[in-house]
Amino acid sequence: MKQSDYPVEVGSMLFTMVDPHRGHEKAYNRWYERDHFYAGCLVAPWLFSGGRWVSTREEKALRFPAESPIAQPRVSAGSYVAIYWIHAGHHEEYQAWGNEQAHWLYRNGRGFAERTHVHTLLYTVDWVHYRDDDPVPLPLALDHGFEGLATVALLRAPGVEQARLDDLLQGDLLPRTLAGSPIASCSTWSPIPQGQAPMNIPKVEDTDRLDLQLLFCDRPASDDWERVREYARRIEESGLARVAFASPWRPTVVGTDRWVDRLW
Repeated sequence: MKQSDYPVEVGSMLFTMVDPHRGHEKAYNRWYERDHFYAGCLVAPWLFSGGRWVSTREEKALRFPAESPIAQPRVSAGSYVAIYWIHAGHHEEYQAWGNEQAHWLYRNGRGFAERTHVHTLLYTVDWVHYRDDDPVPLPLALDHGFEGLATVALLRAPGVEQARLDDLLQGDLLPRTLAGSPIASCSTWSPIPQGQAPMNIPKVEDTDRLDLQLLFCDRPASDDWERVREYARRIEESGLARVAFASPWRPTVVGTDRWVDRLW
């Protein structure tokens, strides 16, 4: 059976990139992993999978460009990413619950003030390009145990329709980039307009021109980072878009405080 024959499908995702305040790294990691990951997200209706990733100081040093509209006030902002899949056709049900639940948690002392949201946004999936003929399908990607993740945010040039950039990416660049590489898949996502939240979340500009890509990797993304840089160069040479943020990530080790001493 093809993946499209199975009823479980990703329709949208919650993507949240956050920094704990210095001195609160361990407390933040434990609060998020042992409370908020579940109470704020995984118990939600129609949210069926989640994963956490961390970017250490070594991985942050590989990020580009040097000035990014996604990571402010500097490209090194954002140490943790949490990603959640929401079932296709049920985004509104999830979002209604999520808004009410977030406010309830904060009213009841279940928030964490010593953190800064860098980029938190809901996205709709547009398409996925796989390296293999029989791949790990997107609905299973957060549970598969991939050893690496790269995030690439693309900002289309003014007047460039997404379909035109998609044709370039799917027709040539991604097949060439993924062939023989550790990158198993590349999914592309479009932003959903932001709503109100009980915490301070920065407003994302130019969402009508923004595409976010998730590249799941069989080994740490930093091991083959020059491939991502070359992919970015080819996109920018086309004149259709520029890379607004690219970062490698590694999975957190659930139940431990590993990497909390390597963020800065």
